[in-house]
Amino acid sequence: MELSVVDLSPVPEGGTATDAYANTVEAARQAERLGYTRFWVAEHHGMADTLAGTTPEVVLGHLAAETDAIRLGSGAVLLNHYSPFKVAEQFGALDALAPGRVDAGLGRANGSPAVDRALGTERHVQNPDEDHAEKVEAVVSHLYDEFPDDHAYADLQVPGSGDDPPVPWLLGSSPSSAAIAGELGLRYCFAAFIRPQFAVRAFEEYREHFRASALGGGVDEPTGTIAVNAICAPTDETAARRRAVAEATYKRMRRGEVATRPSVEEAIDELGGVPAPTPATLDDDEWPRAISGSPETLAGLLDQLADRVGVDEVMIQHVVGDHEHALRSHELLADGVGLESR
Repeated sequence: MELSVVDLSPVPEGGTATDAYANTVEAARQAERLGYTRFWVAEHHGMADTLAGTTPEVVLGHLAAETDAIRLGSGAVLLNHYSPFKVAEQFGALDALAPGRVDAGLGRANGSPAVDRALGTERHVQNPDEDHAEKVEAVVSHLYDEFPDDHAYADLQVPGSGDDPPVPWLLGSSPSSAAIAGELGLRYCFAAFIRPQFAVRAFEEYREHFRASALGGGVDEPTGTIAVNAICAPTDETAARRRAVAEATYKRMRRGEVATRPSVEEAIDELGGVPAPTPATLDDDEWPRAISGSPETLAGLLDQLADRVGVDEVMIQHVVGDHEHALRSHELLADGVGLESR
């Protein structure tokens, strides 16, 4: 199994975005050293006190200078907010900074009404799926210089390394995004930490709609990864304690609270106790929003979930109260899965 990381650049308690980005750099360097396949950074808006990951194209430029081999990408650039040409230019520039190791992860999401207004985003479009598919295709056409000669954009160029252009991925958390990825013949990443109940159905839609891609950077057969919220610790019980942060944070979000992430102790208090360890074997219809365990337990759980959707790569996202816990989780999980360090 291949493992990758998506990092949200959480702001530590009492810290600033500067501290958050320093932690992201440290996590990327560690992931590269441990043998992770790719390191993606996220885009969230209007939560700067909690998450500093607002502009993946900026953070990736810095990571390009701080790493040597690991693939770097966005998880995801929210394409509904931007011009496809501008996004293509950004990723072309990133490719020039990190030749041949950039992933252009393309997604969509609406924020609060205030965030959408501030970003100049039309919140309602007549056919959002069609609009999204057209934007994704336009980004890829710009990156791979594939507009027909008579197209208005045929003469537009984007910067690049001259090596392999950025590899396009379509990211989503719904069956509709999976269908778009299949129709375009692109790699697909499903965010199971958002809507785990749709994971199996989404990959069924992806394969049902899949057509070998005519787009540059596309694939000839379905290719995907699953992103899960997972925390690893020396024992199942310790991992369950640390998972409490993710459980409590999700409950806060359901209540509409955008607050600083709780500590482990605060999370346990909010939940009324320590969460039960994730069982080593999940029921066929069971897909928790967050999982935890020792290296052996968690490696087995990831195998189970990957098998359900037919992928060979899992991307780890976790919500933890302490940066050192996050780094230790990556280290233990790499050992549990058997990654080869660089």
